[in-house]
Amino acid sequence: MVAKDIMTKDVQSVDPLMQIREFAAFLIKENVSGAPVVDAKGNFLGIATEEDLIFQDKKVNLPTFLNLFSNIIPLGIARTEEELRRITGTDLKDVMQENPQVISPEMSIEEIATIMSENKTYYLTVIEDDKVVGVVTKRDLIRAVAKGNIW
Repeated sequence: MVAKDIMTKDVQSVDPLMQIREFAAFLIKENVSGAPVVDAKGNFLGIATEEDLIFQDKKVNLPTFLNLFSNIIPLGIARTEEELRRITGTDLKDVMQENPQVISPEMSIEEIATIMSENKTYYLTVIEDDKVVGVVTKRDLIRAVAKGNIW
């Protein structure tokens, strides 16, 4: 079996300018764990998931400073700036995952399970000809197991 056999095909995409509160309501209403983020032309920009909303509530990790030969060197400034941007953001463009792992419709279920397991990412966008054609989530894999389609 491959991705196109188990993927969710009727996927609603969201706009990068969608407000975070609106996105949270969308997730609840549609009973989904995430959505592809696309521009007005339908070009894939990234994904936004439940985890991205939860990220907003985390504590900021302040950069560590290293005192090396009486010079103070900040470590992790870029990471801190990125975390601050994501925590204080109001639009999906501020919290979405840019350049996430994507898969093709022909990728095997075994490869998908490996990606999910090794990367601890459970929402994969299926791209064909530079367009979103579906998503595969951990729920899709579990549904395939329950139906006896795999394992």
